[in-house]
Amino acid sequence: MPCGAIATFALCGGQAWALTSAVARELRWGLPAVLREVSQWRGRAESIPDATIRRDAIEALEGKRLNADGAGLFWTVTKRRSSSLLRLLVTFEIMADFLDSMVERGAHIGVVNGQQLHLAMVEAVDISRPLSSYLRYHPWQDDGGYLQELVKACRRSCVLLPSYSSVRPLLVRAAELAQVQGLTHELDRLLRELILRDWAKRHAYDACGLDWHESSGAASAWLTVLALMTAAAEPSLPIERAVDVYLAYFPWVSLSATMLDSYGDLREDRDRSGHSYIAYYGSVEFAASRIEDVLRRAVIEIGLLENAANHAVILAAMVAMYLSKDSVVGSEMGATSNGLLQAGGPLAMVLGPVLRGWRSVNMLTDA
Repeated sequence: MPCGAIATFALCGGQAWALTSAVARELRWGLPAVLREVSQWRGRAESIPDATIRRDAIEALEGKRLNADGAGLFWTVTKRRSSSLLRLLVTFEIMADFLDSMVERGAHIGVVNGQQLHLAMVEAVDISRPLSSYLRYHPWQDDGGYLQELVKACRRSCVLLPSYSSVRPLLVRAAELAQVQGLTHELDRLLRELILRDWAKRHAYDACGLDWHESSGAASAWLTVLALMTAAAEPSLPIERAVDVYLAYFPWVSLSATMLDSYGDLREDRDRSGHSYIAYYGSVEFAASRIEDVLRRAVIEIGLLENAANHAVILAAMVAMYLSKDSVVGSEMGATSNGLLQAGGPLAMVLGPVLRGWRSVNMLTDA
């Protein structure tokens, strides 16, 4: 049994080695490569004709910059470095962040706009589908082809992945689930809840008996898409291994990400009456207890995967990054946040103070 599947209070040798290797690969190749990709898309975004869309594209690149580095971290899971995989991971993340910004901007149009825009998520990973008119209902129209270029860049990278064909059905399924993100900016709170409840009933039938808001929350995070892209980069990948990755990341790892993100934004969402997945739990105390359970399950599921220690680094880095925000380390939420960090496993405990210090040194915001 992989060491990651065992409840331990100290790093096992495999995890320590995986962490060291991931850090070395990221510092030497990964982070510089991500920076180049982001810079190239920043240059392209600056040429978008419509000023509002241009602003959304640039703000998504700048304000959610950490997301691109997080997506690029999946690149460390594979035994061999793959420039095609890294490019795909970063491009898909940039596209997803841009979509989120556009849907929020056009929220007054209703969910039809979000649904249409988020067709891009599926078409980016399914090379057999024709491209849609993504901005059909968007109030601002002229993106100069920017969104379609992101989709096409993802498709070009997909076909270069050795096991893309075998992983494709699962990859498309994960992307289809992630389209729920296009519904979460409905401005009417009661209507939004009804829409998400209906969506969960119709689509998230494989979400392990979770409540409706947990099913839709797990789907809204596209970590499963990134994990399957990484699996597809392995030559001659058995479909059984791809299924294992899918079932570990959806719902457990993806749900952990969504709820931790919502936990970190709790005060901000309260102040501006924004959508909050964590608010559906009724209290912060109950939410924290439930998230701890989900995190422990995610640690177990990740520990059963091939390359378990490498996936454990991904999970721990995600947990530590969310729980290193200023908004969750103060006196009001500090004790609860520490409990969540412990539930994320020994790697998360190691990385927590490291990423907190890294945020401080680099004067990073709570993005």
